[in-house]
Amino acid sequence: MVSFFGLALDALNYTSVLLLVCVGLVVIFGLMQVINLAHGEFFLLGAYTVLVAQGVGVPFWLCVPLAFVTVGLVGLLCDAAILRFIYDRPVDTILATWGLSLAIRQAIVIVFGPQSQQVAAPLTEPVQLFGVAYSSYRLVVILIAILVALAVFLVLYRTSIGLAARAAMANRQMAQCLGINMRRLDRSTFSVGAGLAGLSGAVMAPLMSVDPQMGMGFVLPAFLSILVGGVGSPAGAIWGSVVIGSSTTLVSAWWTPVIAQIVVFLLAIVTIRFLPSGLSGLRSK
Repeated sequence: MVSFFGLALDALNYTSVLLLVCVGLVVIFGLMQVINLAHGEFFLLGAYTVLVAQGVGVPFWLCVPLAFVTVGLVGLLCDAAILRFIYDRPVDTILATWGLSLAIRQAIVIVFGPQSQQVAAPLTEPVQLFGVAYSSYRLVVILIAILVALAVFLVLYRTSIGLAARAAMANRQMAQCLGINMRRLDRSTFSVGAGLAGLSGAVMAPLMSVDPQMGMGFVLPAFLSILVGGVGSPAGAIWGSVVIGSSTTLVSAWWTPVIAQIVVFLLAIVTIRFLPSGLSGLRSK
C-alpha cells in the first residue's frame, strides 16, 4: 500500500508537469493554429533564466515569475519578427518554429556550454504523506500546476479576454468580423504561451539537469497529451495529461521506460483512431 501511494504521487507529479507544458501549447494552437515546435526551447529558456538569476542572488521564488516574464518577452519578439508574417501558412509555421528551436538551443550551447548544470531546490526536506516520505518540492510543483491551470481556465471562461479567445478558437474569421482584434490577440497568445513554457522550465529546473537538451523530453509527451485529450481544447489538456502522465509513470514502474514509451504511443494511436476529437470530444456525443 505504501508503494502504491508513492507511485500515485509520482504519477500525479509527472501529470502536473505535463499539464504545465500542455497549457501553453494548447492555448497557442487553439487560438492561432500554430504548431509550436519551439515550445521545448521556451521551457529550456525558463530553466536557464532561473540558473542565471540564482547566480546573481535572486531568491528562487522570485525567479519563477521572472522566468514567465522573460520567456514571454522572448515569445513576443519571436512573434513580431517571424510568426506574424506566416500565420496563414500552417506548414511554414512548423518549419519556422523548428528552425527557431534549433537557433535557441545552439545559442544556449554557445553562451552556457553543452554541459549539465544544477539549480538549487528551495525545499529539500521530505514530508510524510500517506506513510510515504515524499519530496516537499514535488508537492509544491503539483500545487503550482493546479493553480496555473485554474488561472488559465478562469481567464478563458470568466473574462472578456477569454470570451474573445474562445470565439477565436471556434471561428477565427467570424471573430474578426465581430470586431475582435486578432493581431493583438495572436500576439498576446503567443507571448503568454511561451511564458507558460518558461514557467514550466523554471519550476522543473531544481528537479532535473539544466542542459540544452532538457526541453526535448517534455515536448513529445505534451503533444501526445494534446492529441489524446483533444486538439485545441483547454479541457483536453487536462484529460490528455492525466492519461499520458499516469500511464507513463505506472508502466515505467512495472516494466521499463522503453516499454512505457511503446505503450504510451500505442495508447495514443488507439485513442486517435477511435476518438479523432480526443477524449474531450466525448462530451459532444
